[in-house]
Amino acid sequence: MTGADSPESTGSPNSAGSSDSPDTDPSAPETYDEFAASRSDPRFTDWLRERAGDSWDDATAHRLTRELAADELADDVFRQYLVQDYAFVETLVGVFGHAVGTAPTMESKSELVSFLGVLTDDEDDYFLRAFDALDVPESVYSDPKTTPATRAFIDLLERAAGQGGYAETLAVLVPVEWVYLSWATDAADAGSHPDESPSRFYLSEWVELHAVDDFAAFVEWLRTELDREGAAASPRRQRRLEQLFRRTVELEVAFFDEAYELGRGSSRPGDGRW
Repeated sequence: MTGADSPESTGSPNSAGSSDSPDTDPSAPETYDEFAASRSDPRFTDWLRERAGDSWDDATAHRLTRELAADELADDVFRQYLVQDYAFVETLVGVFGHAVGTAPTMESKSELVSFLGVLTDDEDDYFLRAFDALDVPESVYSDPKTTPATRAFIDLLERAAGQGGYAETLAVLVPVEWVYLSWATDAADAGSHPDESPSRFYLSEWVELHAVDDFAAFVEWLRTELDREGAAASPRRQRRLEQLFRRTVELEVAFFDEAYELGRGSSRPGDGRW
């Protein structure tokens, strides 16, 4: 992904990505049936990750996450990223809420409701403390000017939830959370010694929030849900789920990229393009 797309270009869930995207791994089986036939214990989400191709590596090993883990990320860049992420989280909460309504069992609904509590409590508390430390005015984070990547991301999630079913909603939620688990786990492993962790709390806690066992267990549960729903879907619907998953990963990359573009546009430290 070389840049952010406008929200208009995201299209509907049926056109969330093209099957011949240059970022698709050419060695990845085109259909889930082909993928499953060559494996003893196939997972639908493993096929989706393979189909994401280079975009998956671009998202999980992005410059932003690497610099964050190494305590080298400029405050201006993280400031811009965090403001946009806060704007995105409001939509994410709504999509998780939609998933609660479409989940097939009470157990599934309960799992999703529990995670909603994390998003609206622990994570929201982190955002507010980080904004205070980074001198981000409430007027900025409460009503931010969203960027093209943020708007495209929000549009994609809303369309997937509004025009699809439980499986389509999972197809965008799984990569959103799985990408963060992947890069944060790598960051936590690389900084296992206290002296190697980021010294700024808003960087170290951002890693910790996404590298804890509870979050890993939730992502695994989300994947299992999509594994079941995806494997049972028709080939046409499986393709739609794959397109949604891949498009979500591409937008994660664009979202990270834009933080640097905004940081470079600052008129003074901290201003960005607010």
